[in-house]
Amino acid sequence: MKTCRTNGTKITNWKTFHNEFKKQMNFPDYYGENMNAWMDCVDELSDAPTIIEITKGHLLKERAPEQLEAIFECSAFVNYRKIEQGKHPTLMISTQLY
Repeated sequence: MKTCRTNGTKITNWKTFHNEFKKQMNFPDYYGENMNAWMDCVDELSDAPTIIEITKGHLLKERAPEQLEAIFECSAFVNYRKIEQGKHPTLMISTQLY
C-alpha cells in the first residue's frame, strides 16, 4: 500500500495545494494545476491501494476549507471512476479534523 503524507499547514490556497500535492505525490512536470488534472494524476498513481494522509487536518479545515472539501470530493470521484470501469476503489483519505 502506498502512502502520501501531506502536511495540512502547508496548504493555504490553490497554489500551495497544487504545489504540495505535486511534490508529495510526484506528479509529472506537465501537471496542469487544476482539479481535473489532480484527479487524473491521482487516478493514474492509485492503481494499487493508496492512502492520502493529511497531517494537521484540523488546521487545513480552518485555513483552507475549500481545498479540504475538494480533496474529499475529488477523491470520491476518482474511486467512482474506478468502480464504473469495473475496478475496485483504491484511494483512501486519512486525517484528523478535530
